[in-house]
Amino acid sequence: MSIPQRTIERVVAVALDEDLGAGDLTTAACIDPRTRGRAELRAREPLQFCGEAVVREVFRQVDAELTVDFDVPDGARVTVGGRVATFAGRAASILQGERVALNFAQRMSAVATRTAELVAALPPGSRTRIADTRKTTPGLRVLERYAVRCGGGHNHRENLGSAVLIKDNHIAACGGVAKAVRAARAYAPHTSRITCEVGNPHELDEALAAGADIVMLDNFEDAALPAAVERVAGRALVEVSGRVTLARIAAIARAGVDVISVGALTHSAGSIDLGLDWT
Repeated sequence: MSIPQRTIERVVAVALDEDLGAGDLTTAACIDPRTRGRAELRAREPLQFCGEAVVREVFRQVDAELTVDFDVPDGARVTVGGRVATFAGRAASILQGERVALNFAQRMSAVATRTAELVAALPPGSRTRIADTRKTTPGLRVLERYAVRCGGGHNHRENLGSAVLIKDNHIAACGGVAKAVRAARAYAPHTSRITCEVGNPHELDEALAAGADIVMLDNFEDAALPAAVERVAGRALVEVSGRVTLARIAAIARAGVDVISVGALTHSAGSIDLGLDWT
């Protein structure tokens, strides 16, 4: 579940350099360096918290002598007003790390919260997975994918080199579904599954006949999904993508698909309301 520490250190260093690289004029002007203080991180709306290790690293890089204590772990549900963490030490250090820490925690918690909502919408006993996509914030993919896992979701391929996924533009450039699948089968290592995106029943049949291991039903209407799953008849895993909303999750899962991939988990998660309040 964890994020590699070297990745956290690198991402945090870039963010702090962006925000604090030229110093903190306001804190330097207003706060005596000897002043000590205490602040609390609290939820201002219901959320699935995520980001402990990143927040800790922010304050460690700002001031390793700060005390950082968390009340909840990543993946925990927090109600309005619930305390997530406490920070104590030099007041200037807390103020200097506040915004960067909040930016990370608000974004990661938003992704985890959105994911948890979609997972909760699956019918009881469903075997369908909710998965993310590569539609992540540049430079923050590892953090956002971790947040998806904290929300109960699953990760799709990590990057372009980690799996074969033939999409519509590959098919167009290659000259057809069957030709693209056969080319991928001949080129890819034997350990790699071949996923092929299809937009209609004809392309679905082509992909299956060519030996695709996973078929991605792209922008299929809900009413067409049961027939598509029946058409596959267990010959491949079935993934659904495109225009997936919370309201559609239950119907898609009931059709018997294996995976629902949702770009909105990351590209439209936004930021959730966490606040750092001085005590």
